Amino acid sequence: MTQQNSGRVVVITGAGTGIGAATAHRFAADGYTVVLVGRTEATLKQTAQASPDGADMHPWVADISDLAAVTAAMDGVAERFGRLDVLVNNAGVAIPGTVDQIDVDSYRTMVRTNVDGVFFASRAALPHLRMVRGCIVNVGSVAGLRGEWNQAAYNMTKGALANLTNSMALDHGREIRVNAVHPGVTLSLPFLRDALAEGTPLHRRFADRVPMGRAAEPAEVAAVIAFLAGPDAGYLNGVHIPVDGGLTASDGQANLYMIDG
Repeated sequence: MTQQNSGRVVVITGAGTGIGAATAHRFAADGYTVVLVGRTEATLKQTAQASPDGADMHPWVADISDLAAVTAAMDGVAERFGRLDVLVNNAGVAIPGTVDQIDVDSYRTMVRTNVDGVFFASRAALPHLRMVRGCIVNVGSVAGLRGEWNQAAYNMTKGALANLTNSMALDHGREIRVNAVHPGVTLSLPFLRDALAEGTPLHRRFADRVPMGRAAEPAEVAAVIAFLAGPDAGYLNGVHIPVDGGLTASDGQANLYMIDG
């Protein structure tokens, strides 16, 4: 059941699927007015239609990699709803490939979305967030903290997001808070659920590395995002929270004491 409207307004980028959609539903349940930003109106409408009863959700089509477009969106949100309290920079693209193999168009797509999009959306939201002492939550990845095989450009862009979080926390900490969550593998798309189904080879390899033995549900990541945006995190600034089942607690070594037979 959706709580009574809190009067607070959140913008969530990449809100059409996965972690973005789950985050939108979580903020709606917490009583926020939720603005769903993305390039595809149909998926944004699906998120809104699947929202909790009584949710105050508003699809808003914009390309975050276009500074003029995202600035118009942030200004429009503040004008329509009277304020902007939280920006969740969630939109992201992951395309596999090593430095010598990935095609330039894929590289550019990730840079535009994962770096330019976060930078531009943050820049556009800052004047409105300052007015209410709001906050930004960036959605990074454990791939930006440690790196992953065959994801060179993606790892690079998420590493940039992590350090942008640090810089903004320093530069703007007297006005707003800026923090980040870094999910591990999350069951945000049907193909991931199939690939990580119990008994599959990938599931067995995954379970050997992740202490909790499973991938995250999108709602589990959304809960941490909501916490960072809320009053209980009021003195957290420049914080990075891995939501990864304990993966980054490891030095990367396999469990030498788990011997079959």
